[in-house]
Order: sequence, then C-alpha cells, then structure tokens
Amino acid sequence: MATSSGKDFPIVCVGGSAGGLDAYSRLLRNLPVDLDVAIVIVNHITRFPTRLHEVLPLFTKMPVELITESLVIAPNRVFIIPANRDLHVDEAGEFRLLPISKPRGWPDVITVFLRSLTEHWNGQIVAVIVSGYDGDGAAALRGIKEVGGITIAQKPETATQPDMPETAIASGFIDFVLSPEDIAKELRTIPRTRPL
Repeated sequence: MATSSGKDFPIVCVGGSAGGLDAYSRLLRNLPVDLDVAIVIVNHITRFPTRLHEVLPLFTKMPVELITESLVIAPNRVFIIPANRDLHVDEAGEFRLLPISKPRGWPDVITVFLRSLTEHWNGQIVAVIVSGYDGDGAAALRGIKEVGGITIAQKPETATQPDMPETAIASGFIDFVLSPEDIAKELRTIPRTRPL
C-alpha cells in the first residue's frame, strides 16, 4: 500500500485498561505492518510510567512510540499514551498532551481522545474498546458514529475484564463485537476515508 500523507489516513484508537495487554498483543500480532493506519493505544495508567512501548514491540514489526508533545501522527506506527495525561490531536495532525482532567476515580482518557478525533481528524476514525474496568470510551461512541466512524468492541468472553467492552456494547453504538484476532481481520477492510 502507498503511504498516506497529511491527515487523510485512518486512525485506530484502541482503548483499554485491566487485561488490555493481552488484547493489544493479540491484535498487533495479527496486523500487517503496511496497513496504512495509525494505531493509538489509550490505556489507563495513572500511578506509574507505562512500559507498553517497551513490551509491545515483541508483537509487531511496526515502530512503537511513547507519545510526546507535538509528535506528528503517521501511518504504520503504534503510538502509546503516557501515564497520567489526557491525549488530544490538533489541526496540524500532531498529538497534544494535557494534565489528566479526571485525576480521581476511573479515568476517561479514551473518551477524551475519541472526542478530540471527531473534532480534528479528517481521515477515517475507528474506535476499538477492549478489556478493562468501568466504561471509558462508551460516552464518545455516538460521536464517532455521527462523523462516519467505525466502532468495535472486544467480544466480552475473550476479554480478561469484560466491563469496558460490555459498557460499549450497551451504548447501542457498536458496529462489531469481535475477538482481538477478528478485530485485526476487520481492520484490514476499513475504508481509507470518512464518508461525506
């Protein structure tokens, strides 16, 4: 596939929490390196620095990067949210990191990032909700659908902790309920652009 430029390639946000590593590794192991999408893993980590950028390269040949302020979003890469930050995108196609807006209770970093994508990303948006506690991400799924995005929940029986995908499914705005391996298959078929 040809490499896209600008902000017209798809972004796949994979949001998770407890048990997320199992889902991320199963998903990445089954994705081709030249899918021409950016994979952004938004995981709940608030107390300690994340190590996902050190662990996940074991499961993919795509570069895996810990997100830093103003990092340019590019396809065929895996990006990892740092601990204790809200993640946004801006009009220039760069990541923005802000202090976490919900420092107590269950984080809502997935919801925050998905809402930012609906406002600032021109390419296709795919929201994938995998294993985790609580229901982060579910509140943003309607907005993803309203801009022509695609929504996927991990099949609860394949998740270490099914709360997060179950909450996403209960929202009524999920297109597909799949195992991580089948999510990878579905991502191979996603359209390159958002519908007008």
